[in-house]
Amino acid sequence: MSSIYFWNSTLTKARVRASAGIFLLVGLLCLQSCKPKTEKVEDDDKKVDARTPVTLTTVSIGLMSDSIALNGVTSFLKKNTVKSSATGYIQKVNVKVGDYVEQGQVLFSVKTKEASAFTSPALDSILKFNGRFDIKATGSGIISELDKHEDDYVADGEQLCVIAQKSSLVFLLNVPYEFNKMVHIGEACNIELPDKSLLSGTIDSKLSAMDAVSQTESFVVKANADKELPENLIARIRLLKTIKGNALVLPKEAVLTDETEENFWVMKMLNDSTAFKVAVVKGLEASGKIEILSPKFSPGDRIILTGNYALPDTALVQITKTDAHE
Repeated sequence: MSSIYFWNSTLTKARVRASAGIFLLVGLLCLQSCKPKTEKVEDDDKKVDARTPVTLTTVSIGLMSDSIALNGVTSFLKKNTVKSSATGYIQKVNVKVGDYVEQGQVLFSVKTKEASAFTSPALDSILKFNGRFDIKATGSGIISELDKHEDDYVADGEQLCVIAQKSSLVFLLNVPYEFNKMVHIGEACNIELPDKSLLSGTIDSKLSAMDAVSQTESFVVKANADKELPENLIARIRLLKTIKGNALVLPKEAVLTDETEENFWVMKMLNDSTAFKVAVVKGLEASGKIEILSPKFSPGDRIILTGNYALPDTALVQITKTDAHE
């Protein structure tokens, strides 16, 4: 009887120990399962508190203009061709390309072919004829072409050089025919040279011929400033297309668009921490600014300038700077 009692007592103690182990294991599992949930909650709190740093700007009212830029090439409209008046050999050349000459200035000394046959100085003195004559400039200007040099043989009427009149230097503006209606005689324009310097100009006239290959029409543009420029210099000439006063303007960085550039929007501040998407219709664009046709923003509206890329329709933001511009 005592042995049975001892056996039951031992079994009971084993069961108690097993139950305690089970409870301990369950407790550890619960503790481990609770720990990731706490970290997840903390991560979620961090995500909720995350805000995008942005800078702000406001709309301004000002003048907006739209223009097109086309190529213009310098050219001398008036050129004088100097020709030989007899057949012979050039004895002396007094000019070179680029020299400025006055009307009546001696350019070449030529000895006729017949005079070159005389080799006796005594015979020349008896006949009172040496066969040498001077060729003078027919007008003032710049030597743009020099065709003959010393000891060259020239025929009667052959071209010796070309004198370009300095005052006839103009820009030939090449205008595609589809832009023909945008160019008006007497209209002012801006001329940008390759060194980034600017000249003001006026559209003076139109040439009747059109280039068959490029299908461009040439307009004569006169620069208002007296500046020495080489021929065939390519410049950019800007023509004004549209001008608007009292336009509602935003910096270009503040206006976002999609990949097809068909839809435009800005991110407007609702309060100090929330921004929302506002679709806009843009107008003219120039000099890093965009005209907003609609909606009509007020001067007090705050628009995100930087940090607005890839923001959702409604976003939490943190203001770092406000760019107040005129």
